[in-house]
Amino acid sequence: MEINKKLKDARLNSGLTQEQVAEKIMVSRQTISNWETGKSLPDIVSIINMSDLYQISLDELLKGDQKMKEKMEKDIKISTENKRLILTTGIIVLVFGIVYLSSIFVGGAYREFCNAAAPLVLMGIGLACGGTYMGNKEKE
Repeated sequence: MEINKKLKDARLNSGLTQEQVAEKIMVSRQTISNWETGKSLPDIVSIINMSDLYQISLDELLKGDQKMKEKMEKDIKISTENKRLILTTGIIVLVFGIVYLSSIFVGGAYREFCNAAAPLVLMGIGLACGGTYMGNKEKE
């Protein structure tokens, strides 16, 4: 059985309305409806919350639904990519900070170059992060 049918059955067996479930797990009623009709899939945190609310195991909710398995694998991949992005950005900012601070002590043309390059480097970091973020949003 697919997760959308399991969620609807569990909600009905619990005697709850979509509105009540939405309030308890802090999403909109429309989101609950979309999950129950199969228009979209819940994230893992919402699944855990519903598992607790409906008092059924995660195993019961998730087993046998290939779409949900694929979504979870994709979410894990995106999370891993985001961690790499954050680490890479942190390293670049650290190196840039060291170079920029060294220009204060060295002075002269080197300092002028760093002052001119700073906005461009920071803009490049912002564009790279934004582009990666938007790419991940399209994968969802």
